[in-house]
Amino acid sequence: MKTSISPRPVAFSLLLFTWFCLNLSAQEVSKEDYRRAESFLWQNLVNKKVFNVYLTADFFPDSTGMWMLEFGHEKKDFYRVSFDRLTKEPLFDQQRLADALNAVVEDTIQANELPFDRVTYIAADSLVIKVKDKDYLLNLKDYTLALKEAEKEEGGTDRSTSPDGKWEAFTRDYNLFLKSTETEEEFQLSTDGQKHYEYGTYYGWGDLIEGENGDRPERFSVRWSEDSKWLKTNLCDLRNAEKMYLLDYSIDTLYRPKLLSYFRASPGDTTIVKMTPKLYNVELKKESPIQLSPRTHINQYTTWILEETQELLVCDQKRGFQKIDFLKFDLNTGEEEHLFSETSTTNIDGSLGFLPVEASGGFTFLSERSGWKQLYAYDLEAKQLRRLSQGDFVIHRIVRIDQEKGVIYFLASGVDTADNPYYQYLYSISIKGGDMTCLTPETGNHVVRFSPDGRFFIDEWSQPQQPTKFLLRAIETAKEKVELTQTDISWMDSIGWKPAEPFTAVGRDGKTTLHGALWKPTNFDAAKQYPVIDYSYTGPHTQVFPRSFFHNFYGGIQDIAELGFIIVRIDGMGTYGRSKAFHDVSYKDMGQNLLDHVLAIRQLGERYSWIDTSRVGIFGHSAGGYDAAHGVLQFPDFYKVGVASSADHDFRMEKAWWPEMYMGWPVDSTYHEVSNVTMAGNLKGRLLITHGGLDENVNPSATFKLAEALIKANKQFDMLILPSQHHGYRGPYYDYFRRRRLNYFVEHLLGAQPIW
Repeated sequence: MKTSISPRPVAFSLLLFTWFCLNLSAQEVSKEDYRRAESFLWQNLVNKKVFNVYLTADFFPDSTGMWMLEFGHEKKDFYRVSFDRLTKEPLFDQQRLADALNAVVEDTIQANELPFDRVTYIAADSLVIKVKDKDYLLNLKDYTLALKEAEKEEGGTDRSTSPDGKWEAFTRDYNLFLKSTETEEEFQLSTDGQKHYEYGTYYGWGDLIEGENGDRPERFSVRWSEDSKWLKTNLCDLRNAEKMYLLDYSIDTLYRPKLLSYFRASPGDTTIVKMTPKLYNVELKKESPIQLSPRTHINQYTTWILEETQELLVCDQKRGFQKIDFLKFDLNTGEEEHLFSETSTTNIDGSLGFLPVEASGGFTFLSERSGWKQLYAYDLEAKQLRRLSQGDFVIHRIVRIDQEKGVIYFLASGVDTADNPYYQYLYSISIKGGDMTCLTPETGNHVVRFSPDGRFFIDEWSQPQQPTKFLLRAIETAKEKVELTQTDISWMDSIGWKPAEPFTAVGRDGKTTLHGALWKPTNFDAAKQYPVIDYSYTGPHTQVFPRSFFHNFYGGIQDIAELGFIIVRIDGMGTYGRSKAFHDVSYKDMGQNLLDHVLAIRQLGERYSWIDTSRVGIFGHSAGGYDAAHGVLQFPDFYKVGVASSADHDFRMEKAWWPEMYMGWPVDSTYHEVSNVTMAGNLKGRLLITHGGLDENVNPSATFKLAEALIKANKQFDMLILPSQHHGYRGPYYDYFRRRRLNYFVEHLLGAQPIW
């Protein structure tokens, strides 16, 4: 006789067993954990417990020296460095200034807590400081303070005076005018301007319009040649441009939403703002005969006036970002000459650094035609294109050109193949070519700022685990330096804090080295296992490896780690900063950008017993928000929890330029394939999607569309809309979102009960 067993007791026993196991593995968090996490927020840490994370400083406009601000425990000191002595000395007597301020503003200002962080240099013995929203002129000879009246802008923001002071440009009724400052006589330069077909203006990216037919903010923009002979502006054509829309629910006095609109095109749209350069001969009061066709605002012309030869250089970037024509025009005759073209089967990415070099009678630009972003020069007289830099490394940007000497200064990484490929160094090279000179030889990342005359520069040198040293270097003897200050992390050391730990992994091709970093809680215990959170931003225009020490504190990482998580940042294949082949991996295939993240985290799990790859979460903002939702949809068995804020969930709903650069143009089926909206049915874990209701950068419509798709797929998810916020969340709204994000991971990834 067979004995039958009721399934109900078995099911109940399994339920009890599961509950017991979950509770054994769940972690608890305390108020003390939360308080410790809060202590690591930027506003609670920087210049309160950690000092000089960044340098507040500026050069004197006359290039005789610089001023700087140095923080410490109960210390806030202003210094000057005079370039003739290269010594660091007090900018002023702070006690004497505090006494003078107390007499004027009737307060109790302390010498080590002066209520301003910046000064405006007027002369060696004269500064302007702002206290309680008023500007005071400080005489350093006798420490007298005089209230400084606000300067009236000559002609206002809708007028521009020529460099020689003889002419004033302005607009009236959407047309461009010139006015003689000597005779007051006016000259009309354009005649066919009208609303939405406007001269002397530009397209303001965040220009919000009330209602459907309201006026956009007034924008005025012209540029003069240095000899005042030519005036350049744009004709802005909005007649056929379509809009995106927002509803503002956040106005306390209104009980219905306010409609806001703004001109914005999505990928592939032809109904887009058009811009046409216009050049005018000031002496003749006449438009140049140069004919340039209208271009969409996402691929406008870049132009330079060559005064000596009365010519115009034009960089014409075609829509789709796969071709650029370099052209030259005669300003007086309009005659056009095609110099050369830059082409790519994928895209031509980022800044070209297109700049004239007077010493050579040509211009310089950056190109990836060799497979690496390198420096090139074109000689206009010889009609010759030359490669200046040689090697397999990346030049990021040109920071200065010494026009007299023909020397180009630029930031580059990867010159030394044994070095971290993301550390940037300052180099110089002659426009004639030859060897490069490294001006910042210390291993690590260097951020530079030049004095107005280019003789000196501030060098911020650090590594992820090396606090920043702020140095002043002379360009002629760059190896000699004045140490200005350095980041002070004494308090962090005293509590056992450790900075981000760099790591490497192997990419999807089985051979490429990837770079990342991880953050641990200060009470880290290698005997425990920690869930992992991927803080992601795979937008192909940038990279996230924390190459500077500054990045240990920026962006909200350590506070999350303190609740019992390992936080990772990873640069997978397809991101910026290495070879073009490395970068092109993501072209038209951004849906695979997280594949290297999954592989890297699994490799970390094999390497470290304290990493639990069965509990992995992900968060990010904007393009990182796309990653966060995409992670839990594309890899639902790997990423268990995601928080996606202000995300572009479907690139077809984004602003046109970014997807067209990286997903291609015209729009094709790949846009559909990588959309989070079309993958909504894959959701298994927990997903929180958030957006600012007034986000004119990434319209919230894509978040709503993803919500619709998730509902139709019968998937459980969470959504938070911050009605008054734009693309970035600020003040109490950011604090609210940050806590929601933190608690989301505490509850759903850590398995603990949030208590704050």
